Amino acid sequence: MTGFLHDKKQNIDELVARGLHIAVVIPCYNVKAFISQVIRGIPNYVQSVIVVNDASKDGTDQVLSSIIDERVVVIQLEVNNGVGGAVLSGYKKAEALGADIIVKMDGDGQMNPMYLPDLLFPIIEKKANYTKGNRFLHSKELRSMPFVRRVGNLGLSFLTKLASGYWNVFDPTNGFTALDTTVLSSINPENIDRRYYFETSLLVELGLRRSVVQDVYIPACYGEEKSSLSTLHSFVNFPWKLTISLIRRLLYVYFVRDFSMVSLFLISGSAAIVFGTAWGLWHWVDGINKNLEASTGTVMIAVLPLIIGIQLLLQAVVMDIQNVPTQVLGE
Repeated sequence: MTGFLHDKKQNIDELVARGLHIAVVIPCYNVKAFISQVIRGIPNYVQSVIVVNDASKDGTDQVLSSIIDERVVVIQLEVNNGVGGAVLSGYKKAEALGADIIVKMDGDGQMNPMYLPDLLFPIIEKKANYTKGNRFLHSKELRSMPFVRRVGNLGLSFLTKLASGYWNVFDPTNGFTALDTTVLSSINPENIDRRYYFETSLLVELGLRRSVVQDVYIPACYGEEKSSLSTLHSFVNFPWKLTISLIRRLLYVYFVRDFSMVSLFLISGSAAIVFGTAWGLWHWVDGINKNLEASTGTVMIAVLPLIIGIQLLLQAVVMDIQNVPTQVLGE
Protein backbone atom coordinates (compact mmCIF):
# COMPACT_ATOMS: atom_id res chain seq x y z
CA MET A 1 0.00 0.00 0.00
CA THR A 2 2.77 2.44 0.91
CA GLY A 3 4.64 1.69 -2.32
CA PHE A 4 1.48 2.20 -4.36
CA LEU A 5 0.89 5.60 -2.75
CA HIS A 6 4.54 6.49 -3.35
CA ASP A 7 4.14 5.74 -7.08
CA LYS A 8 1.06 7.94 -7.21
CA LYS A 9 2.92 10.75 -5.48
CA GLN A 10 5.73 10.54 -8.04
CA ASN A 11 3.20 10.79 -10.86
CA ILE A 12 1.58 13.82 -9.22
CA ASP A 13 4.99 15.48 -8.86
CA GLU A 14 5.53 15.01 -12.60
CA LEU A 15 2.10 16.42 -13.45
CA VAL A 16 2.66 19.42 -11.20
CA ALA A 17 5.96 20.05 -12.98
CA ARG A 18 3.97 20.19 -16.23
CA GLY A 19 1.58 22.80 -14.84
CA LEU A 20 -1.09 21.00 -12.78
CA HIS A 21 -2.17 23.32 -9.95
CA ILE A 22 -3.47 21.65 -6.80
CA ALA A 23 -4.92 23.73 -3.98
CA VAL A 24 -6.02 22.72 -0.49
CA VAL A 25 -8.74 24.66 1.30
CA ILE A 26 -8.81 24.39 5.10
CA PRO A 27 -11.78 25.91 6.95
CA CYS A 28 -10.80 26.69 10.55
CA TYR A 29 -12.79 27.32 13.67
CA ASN A 30 -11.08 27.10 17.06
CA VAL A 31 -8.36 24.69 15.94
CA LYS A 32 -5.39 26.42 17.55
CA ALA A 33 -3.99 23.11 18.83
CA PHE A 34 -4.09 21.35 15.45
CA ILE A 35 -3.75 23.76 12.53
CA SER A 36 0.06 24.06 12.49
CA GLN A 37 0.49 20.29 12.28
CA VAL A 38 -2.17 20.03 9.58
CA ILE A 39 -0.42 22.59 7.38
CA ARG A 40 3.00 21.02 7.94
CA GLY A 41 1.63 17.68 6.79
CA ILE A 42 0.44 18.92 3.40
CA PRO A 43 2.72 17.55 0.63
CA ASN A 44 5.01 19.81 -1.39
CA TYR A 45 3.16 19.09 -4.64
CA VAL A 46 0.27 21.21 -3.32
CA GLN A 47 0.97 24.72 -4.64
CA SER A 48 -1.67 26.66 -2.70
CA VAL A 49 -2.87 26.17 0.87
CA ILE A 50 -5.84 28.43 1.55
CA VAL A 51 -6.68 28.64 5.24
CA VAL A 52 -10.02 30.27 6.04
CA ASN A 53 -10.23 31.36 9.67
CA ASP A 54 -13.96 31.43 10.37
CA ALA A 55 -13.89 34.01 13.19
CA SER A 56 -12.16 31.67 15.65
CA LYS A 57 -12.11 32.73 19.29
CA ASP A 58 -9.22 30.63 20.61
CA GLY A 59 -6.24 32.41 19.06
CA THR A 60 -6.17 30.45 15.82
CA ASP A 61 -5.44 33.71 13.99
CA GLN A 62 -2.25 34.21 16.02
CA VAL A 63 -1.03 30.72 15.19
CA LEU A 64 -1.71 31.29 11.49
CA SER A 65 0.20 34.58 11.51
CA SER A 66 3.27 32.78 12.85
CA ILE A 67 3.34 30.11 10.10
CA ILE A 68 6.07 30.61 7.52
CA ASP A 69 5.07 28.86 4.31
CA GLU A 70 4.93 30.69 0.99
CA ARG A 71 2.12 28.43 -0.18
CA VAL A 72 -0.21 29.55 2.61
CA VAL A 73 -2.88 32.17 1.96
CA VAL A 74 -4.93 33.13 5.02
CA ILE A 75 -8.46 34.48 4.74
CA GLN A 76 -9.71 36.07 7.96
CA LEU A 77 -13.50 36.15 8.26
CA GLU A 78 -14.71 38.75 10.75
CA VAL A 79 -18.09 37.06 11.17
CA ASN A 80 -18.61 33.31 11.48
CA ASN A 81 -19.89 32.03 8.12
CA GLY A 82 -20.17 28.36 9.00
CA VAL A 83 -18.10 25.60 7.46
CA GLY A 84 -19.93 25.90 4.14
CA GLY A 85 -19.43 29.65 3.93
CA ALA A 86 -15.75 29.27 4.83
CA VAL A 87 -15.17 26.58 2.20
CA LEU A 88 -16.93 28.61 -0.50
CA SER A 89 -14.64 31.55 0.32
CA GLY A 90 -11.68 29.19 -0.04
CA TYR A 91 -13.01 27.79 -3.33
CA LYS A 92 -13.37 31.28 -4.74
CA LYS A 93 -9.79 32.15 -3.80
CA ALA A 94 -8.41 28.86 -5.15
CA GLU A 95 -10.21 29.42 -8.45
CA ALA A 96 -8.74 32.94 -8.64
CA LEU A 97 -5.25 31.49 -8.06
CA GLY A 98 -5.72 29.18 -11.05
CA ALA A 99 -6.20 25.87 -9.24
CA ASP A 100 -7.15 22.88 -11.40
CA ILE A 101 -8.17 20.66 -8.47
CA ILE A 102 -9.31 21.87 -5.05
CA VAL A 103 -9.03 19.60 -2.02
CA LYS A 104 -10.97 20.37 1.12
CA MET A 105 -9.47 19.31 4.45
CA ASP A 106 -10.57 20.16 7.98
CA GLY A 107 -8.25 21.95 10.37
CA ASP A 108 -8.66 19.52 13.25
CA GLY A 109 -6.25 16.82 12.08
CA GLN A 110 -8.87 14.16 11.31
CA MET A 111 -7.80 13.88 7.67
CA ASN A 112 -4.51 12.20 6.82
CA PRO A 113 -2.80 13.97 3.86
CA MET A 114 -1.15 10.65 2.98
CA TYR A 115 -4.39 9.78 1.17
CA LEU A 116 -4.42 12.90 -1.01
CA PRO A 117 -3.23 10.96 -4.10
CA ASP A 118 -6.21 8.63 -3.78
CA LEU A 119 -8.55 11.62 -3.92
CA LEU A 120 -6.68 13.34 -6.72
CA PHE A 121 -6.08 10.53 -9.21
CA PRO A 122 -9.71 9.78 -10.21
CA ILE A 123 -9.99 13.47 -11.19
CA ILE A 124 -6.59 13.57 -12.88
CA GLU A 125 -7.45 10.43 -14.87
CA LYS A 126 -10.84 11.90 -15.88
CA LYS A 127 -12.78 9.24 -14.01
CA ALA A 128 -14.58 11.67 -11.72
CA ASN A 129 -15.39 15.35 -11.25
CA TYR A 130 -15.59 15.06 -7.46
CA THR A 131 -14.12 12.58 -5.01
CA LYS A 132 -14.86 12.14 -1.33
CA GLY A 133 -13.64 10.06 1.55
CA ASN A 134 -15.54 7.03 2.83
CA ARG A 135 -14.70 5.73 6.30
CA PHE A 136 -17.05 2.76 6.23
CA LEU A 137 -14.89 0.20 4.43
CA HIS A 138 -12.18 -0.08 7.09
CA SER A 139 -13.76 -1.93 10.02
CA LYS A 140 -10.68 -1.69 12.23
CA GLU A 141 -10.45 2.08 12.07
CA LEU A 142 -14.24 2.41 12.03
CA ARG A 143 -14.41 1.13 15.60
CA SER A 144 -12.76 4.38 16.67
CA MET A 145 -15.80 6.33 15.40
CA PRO A 146 -18.33 7.10 18.18
CA PHE A 147 -21.26 4.65 18.01
CA VAL A 148 -24.02 7.28 17.84
CA ARG A 149 -22.14 9.07 15.09
CA ARG A 150 -21.74 5.81 13.18
CA VAL A 151 -25.47 5.02 13.35
CA GLY A 152 -26.31 8.59 12.32
CA ASN A 153 -24.02 8.30 9.30
CA LEU A 154 -25.76 5.12 8.17
CA GLY A 155 -29.19 6.75 8.25
CA LEU A 156 -28.06 10.00 6.69
CA SER A 157 -26.19 8.10 3.97
CA PHE A 158 -29.38 6.41 2.78
CA LEU A 159 -31.37 9.66 2.87
CA THR A 160 -28.58 11.42 0.97
CA LYS A 161 -28.66 8.76 -1.73
CA LEU A 162 -32.36 9.55 -2.21
CA ALA A 163 -31.87 13.31 -2.17
CA SER A 164 -28.78 13.51 -4.39
CA GLY A 165 -29.31 10.58 -6.77
CA TYR A 166 -25.79 9.29 -6.02
CA TRP A 167 -26.66 5.74 -5.04
CA ASN A 168 -23.02 4.74 -5.44
CA VAL A 169 -21.65 6.89 -2.58
CA PHE A 170 -21.68 6.56 1.18
CA ASP A 171 -20.62 8.54 4.27
CA PRO A 172 -22.05 11.87 3.01
CA THR A 173 -20.79 14.00 5.91
CA ASN A 174 -17.16 13.10 5.20
CA GLY A 175 -15.41 16.40 4.56
CA PHE A 176 -12.25 15.04 2.94
CA THR A 177 -13.01 15.88 -0.70
CA ALA A 178 -11.48 16.93 -4.01
CA LEU A 179 -13.20 18.90 -6.75
CA ASP A 180 -12.43 19.53 -10.41
CA THR A 181 -12.45 23.32 -10.66
CA THR A 182 -14.19 23.24 -14.04
CA VAL A 183 -17.48 22.18 -12.42
CA LEU A 184 -17.48 25.14 -10.00
CA SER A 185 -18.69 27.58 -12.63
CA SER A 186 -21.86 25.53 -13.16
CA ILE A 187 -22.82 25.56 -9.49
CA ASN A 188 -24.85 28.40 -7.99
CA PRO A 189 -23.24 29.14 -4.60
CA GLU A 190 -26.59 30.44 -3.32
CA ASN A 191 -27.85 26.84 -3.36
CA ILE A 192 -25.00 25.61 -1.14
CA ASP A 193 -25.67 25.42 2.58
CA ARG A 194 -23.40 27.59 4.72
CA ARG A 195 -23.46 25.30 7.75
CA TYR A 196 -23.01 21.57 8.35
CA TYR A 197 -25.32 20.55 5.51
CA PHE A 198 -22.62 21.89 3.18
CA GLU A 199 -21.19 18.58 1.87
CA THR A 200 -24.65 17.12 1.31
CA SER A 201 -26.01 20.22 -0.44
CA LEU A 202 -22.93 20.24 -2.68
CA LEU A 203 -23.62 16.61 -3.63
CA VAL A 204 -27.18 17.55 -4.54
CA GLU A 205 -25.97 20.41 -6.76
CA LEU A 206 -23.38 18.18 -8.42
CA GLY A 207 -26.10 15.62 -9.09
CA LEU A 208 -28.31 18.20 -10.78
CA ARG A 209 -25.40 18.93 -13.15
CA ARG A 210 -24.72 15.19 -13.62
CA SER A 211 -21.15 15.40 -12.34
CA VAL A 212 -19.46 12.07 -11.68
CA VAL A 213 -18.79 11.47 -7.99
CA GLN A 214 -16.52 8.72 -6.70
CA ASP A 215 -15.97 7.41 -3.19
CA VAL A 216 -12.39 6.92 -1.99
CA TYR A 217 -11.93 4.62 0.94
CA ILE A 218 -10.02 6.44 3.67
CA PRO A 219 -9.77 5.20 7.28
CA ALA A 220 -11.39 7.14 10.07
CA CYS A 221 -8.99 9.08 12.28
CA TYR A 222 -10.25 10.31 15.64
CA GLY A 223 -8.02 11.68 18.34
CA GLU A 224 -8.35 14.47 20.91
CA GLU A 225 -10.25 16.83 18.63
CA LYS A 226 -13.92 17.51 19.28
CA SER A 227 -16.41 17.71 16.45
CA SER A 228 -18.50 20.90 16.28
CA LEU A 229 -21.28 18.96 14.57
CA SER A 230 -24.03 18.09 17.06
CA THR A 231 -25.57 14.66 16.57
CA LEU A 232 -28.93 15.96 17.80
CA HIS A 233 -28.68 18.91 15.41
CA SER A 234 -28.09 16.50 12.51
CA PHE A 235 -31.05 14.28 13.41
CA VAL A 236 -33.37 17.27 13.76
CA ASN A 237 -32.29 19.44 10.82
CA PHE A 238 -30.88 17.13 8.14
CA PRO A 239 -34.01 15.01 7.39
CA TRP A 240 -36.23 17.95 6.42
CA LYS A 241 -33.44 19.54 4.39
CA LEU A 242 -32.89 16.22 2.62
CA THR A 243 -36.63 15.97 1.92
CA ILE A 244 -36.62 19.42 0.31
CA SER A 245 -33.54 18.46 -1.72
CA LEU A 246 -35.23 15.22 -2.85
CA ILE A 247 -38.38 17.02 -4.04
CA ARG A 248 -36.29 19.65 -5.84
CA ARG A 249 -34.16 17.00 -7.56
CA LEU A 250 -37.12 14.87 -8.69
CA LEU A 251 -38.95 17.89 -10.10
CA TYR A 252 -35.91 19.16 -11.97
CA VAL A 253 -34.49 15.86 -13.24
CA TYR A 254 -37.73 14.06 -14.16
CA PHE A 255 -40.18 16.87 -14.95
CA VAL A 256 -38.14 19.88 -16.12
CA ARG A 257 -34.99 18.53 -17.75
CA ASP A 258 -36.62 15.31 -18.94
CA PHE A 259 -39.85 13.33 -18.87
CA SER A 260 -39.34 9.57 -18.80
CA MET A 261 -40.83 6.36 -17.45
CA VAL A 262 -39.58 7.38 -14.02
CA SER A 263 -41.79 10.46 -14.28
CA LEU A 264 -44.82 8.31 -15.16
CA PHE A 265 -44.10 5.85 -12.35
CA LEU A 266 -43.76 8.71 -9.84
CA ILE A 267 -47.06 10.28 -10.90
CA SER A 268 -49.09 7.07 -11.15
CA GLY A 269 -47.54 5.51 -8.03
CA SER A 270 -48.13 8.60 -5.90
CA ALA A 271 -51.68 8.97 -7.21
CA ALA A 272 -52.48 5.32 -6.47
CA ILE A 273 -51.15 5.60 -2.90
CA VAL A 274 -53.07 8.82 -2.25
CA PHE A 275 -56.28 7.30 -3.62
CA GLY A 276 -55.93 4.04 -1.69
CA THR A 277 -55.12 5.86 1.55
CA ALA A 278 -57.95 8.39 1.17
CA TRP A 279 -60.49 5.69 0.22
CA GLY A 280 -59.47 3.46 3.10
CA LEU A 281 -59.52 6.24 5.70
CA TRP A 282 -62.87 7.57 4.49
CA HIS A 283 -64.62 4.20 4.71
CA TRP A 284 -62.87 3.33 7.98
CA VAL A 285 -64.15 6.53 9.65
CA ASP A 286 -67.56 6.07 8.02
CA GLY A 287 -67.72 2.51 9.30
CA ILE A 288 -66.88 3.60 12.85
CA ASN A 289 -69.57 6.31 12.81
CA LYS A 290 -72.22 3.90 11.47
CA ASN A 291 -70.93 0.90 13.44
CA LEU A 292 -70.60 -1.12 10.22
CA GLU A 293 -67.85 -3.46 9.00
CA ALA A 294 -66.29 -2.67 5.66
CA SER A 295 -67.08 -5.09 2.87
CA THR A 296 -64.39 -7.16 1.18
CA GLY A 297 -64.77 -5.10 -1.98
CA THR A 298 -64.26 -1.85 -0.07
CA VAL A 299 -61.10 -3.19 1.56
CA MET A 300 -59.70 -4.42 -1.75
CA ILE A 301 -60.34 -1.06 -3.43
CA ALA A 302 -58.17 0.50 -0.71
CA VAL A 303 -55.44 -2.16 -0.60
CA LEU A 304 -54.85 -2.79 -4.31
CA PRO A 305 -53.96 0.84 -5.20
CA LEU A 306 -51.56 0.91 -2.21
CA ILE A 307 -49.79 -2.26 -3.39
CA ILE A 308 -49.62 -1.11 -6.99
CA GLY A 309 -48.51 2.38 -5.98
CA ILE A 310 -45.67 1.07 -3.82
CA GLN A 311 -44.53 -1.23 -6.64
CA LEU A 312 -44.52 1.67 -9.10
CA LEU A 313 -42.49 3.85 -6.74
CA LEU A 314 -40.02 1.02 -6.12
CA GLN A 315 -39.61 0.63 -9.88
CA ALA A 316 -38.95 4.38 -10.10
CA VAL A 317 -36.23 3.98 -7.46
CA VAL A 318 -34.63 1.14 -9.42
CA MET A 319 -34.54 3.24 -12.58
CA ASP A 320 -33.20 6.22 -10.60
CA ILE A 321 -30.35 4.03 -9.36
CA GLN A 322 -29.56 3.12 -12.97
CA ASN A 323 -29.46 6.84 -13.80
CA VAL A 324 -26.39 7.62 -11.65
CA PRO A 325 -24.04 9.88 -13.70
CA THR A 326 -21.14 8.02 -15.34
CA GLN A 327 -19.96 10.46 -18.04
CA VAL A 328 -17.33 12.82 -16.64
CA LEU A 329 -18.06 16.47 -17.38
CA GLY A 330 -15.45 18.16 -19.52
CA GLU A 331 -14.04 14.86 -20.79
